[in-house]
Order: sequence, then C-alpha cells, then structure tokens
Amino acid sequence: MAILIVQPENEEKLAALKAFMKALKISFKEEKPYNPKFVAKIERSKKEFETGDFKAIKTEDLWK
Repeated sequence: MAILIVQPENEEKLAALKAFMKALKISFKEEKPYNPKFVAKIERSKKEFETGDFKAIKTEDLWK
C-alpha cells in the first residue's frame, strides 16, 4: 500500500484526521520530528539573539 504524509495546520485538524482514520480503522502512527526540549532550547536561543543577549567571537579567536 501507499504511505501518506499528512501535515495538518493545527491541533484541531490533527484531532479530526485521527478520529477519521480511527473510524475507518486505518492504522497510523504519529511521529514528532524533533525532541520538544531541543525545540524549546532553539526557540529560547532565537529570542536571546533578537534581544541582543549573545556574545560574538571572531573566527581568528576560536582556537586561542
């Protein structure tokens, strides 16, 4: 059979798709692409950068 990759836009659409597949007895598995802790860390880092809370290191100083 075929494999479908579905990307719902929000939690409401995800829940509706799950209910639809369960009603039709279609097997499915849900996979999250990234660890939520990792995603939170990246988001925090982006916010720190936007507010100027970071330290720049010159390339020539990396191996000193």
